[in-house]
Amino acid sequence: MEPTNDDDHRANGSDHNHLAKRPKLSSSALITDSEIRAEFAHHQSGIARINNGSFGSCPSSIIAAQKRWQLRFLQQPDDFFFNYLQKRILHSRTIIKDLINAEHVDEVSLVDNATTAAAIVLQHVGWAFAEGRFQKGDAVVMLHCAFQAVKKSIEAYVTRAGGSVIVVHLPFPLRSEEEIVAEFRKALAKGKANGKKVRLAIIDHITSMPCVVVPVRDLVKICREEGVERVFVDAAHAIGNVHVDVEEIGADFYVSNLHKWFFCPPSVAFLYCRKSPVSPDLHHPVVSHEYGNGLAIESAWIGTRDYSSQLVIPEVLEFINRFEGGIEGIRMRNHNAVVEMGQMLATAWGTALGCPPDMCPSMAMVGLPASLGILSDIDALNLRTRLRGHFGIEVPIHYQEIKDFQDGDGCVTGYVRISHQVYNTVDDYLKLKDAILQLVHDGVTCKMLSPV
Repeated sequence: MEPTNDDDHRANGSDHNHLAKRPKLSSSALITDSEIRAEFAHHQSGIARINNGSFGSCPSSIIAAQKRWQLRFLQQPDDFFFNYLQKRILHSRTIIKDLINAEHVDEVSLVDNATTAAAIVLQHVGWAFAEGRFQKGDAVVMLHCAFQAVKKSIEAYVTRAGGSVIVVHLPFPLRSEEEIVAEFRKALAKGKANGKKVRLAIIDHITSMPCVVVPVRDLVKICREEGVERVFVDAAHAIGNVHVDVEEIGADFYVSNLHKWFFCPPSVAFLYCRKSPVSPDLHHPVVSHEYGNGLAIESAWIGTRDYSSQLVIPEVLEFINRFEGGIEGIRMRNHNAVVEMGQMLATAWGTALGCPPDMCPSMAMVGLPASLGILSDIDALNLRTRLRGHFGIEVPIHYQEIKDFQDGDGCVTGYVRISHQVYNTVDDYLKLKDAILQLVHDGVTCKMLSPV
């Protein structure tokens, strides 16, 4: 599309039939397999790319749309800045507002990525500690497998201002959501000990490594019951991967990348901030001309930069709606396919999935044969490098430490995190299956692999 001048359980991630409001677009024929292949023909050939979770994937038609917007700006920057940029960003925000069932478009800001969103929220919390509105020693609660960028933002903004951190240790492998809920309750109790307060809970909607769908609505409800002041859901992987309804989830802040599972080019994410008395005190960490005009407006102009990834959201939605069932249809098919492929791999390797299928999004953790001897994060990285360099397979490897583990116990300590996106085929997973079986057959262990 050329740029124009007119310009209960469900929210925890399980499948259901509720659809967020979607803008009506002109109907078109459903996309064909050959058209899907053409859209992703720019992917490096010969690579089994089963790691959509890390960086996502952008169709060629969206890359072309982005280039048109970039050129549109460069042709006449002043006209574009004064007459089109903010209108187009508002249009993109309105689309996201409808998709996630936000009450008002003012609650939706577009930012570069989930890292930026975390900085916005944690900067806000840090100021509350520094200015004495929160007491020294009051706590922030987070999962132990939170994104490293979130942990660093806590360090930068919260702990240096006097806040403490309570870590929830996510059990893995997992058998049920109740295990997560039990550990989360323990952490809240610890944070409230000795008269202290939990000022912020950070909850992943989908953890990254290991990958699990977290019962966010249940945990948010517990936070409200336990007097947690604010709740931030870090849902970097969520939109396009699980159902997102921010009204049902009920958190104060919710962020999801649009370049991971929503087909946008890097880098763009939305940050939902529920309207409240604290809303005016939220600010983008990059201060520019719009400071003080509300977070959404501040975020829409942080100085001269390339905003094209934010402008193509309408074209992305058109691409998504070429698939049967739109965004919900894509995610349901991806979920079903990744579970099927994960179970196939687990059977071939004599292992198991890391959690029940209904806790898998469009990604799944699959146990690796114990004979590979994955005994550290370095071992996991070396094995990943071997799969990439020798077999043409891109897939993350997770090392799971087991207490009281003795070398030779035969316990599963390594997992692959496989993703499924619309461009993947069964052959990608068969290639991974055969590569691991070949390494096992050859007696290869991680001790033999060259250091990275």
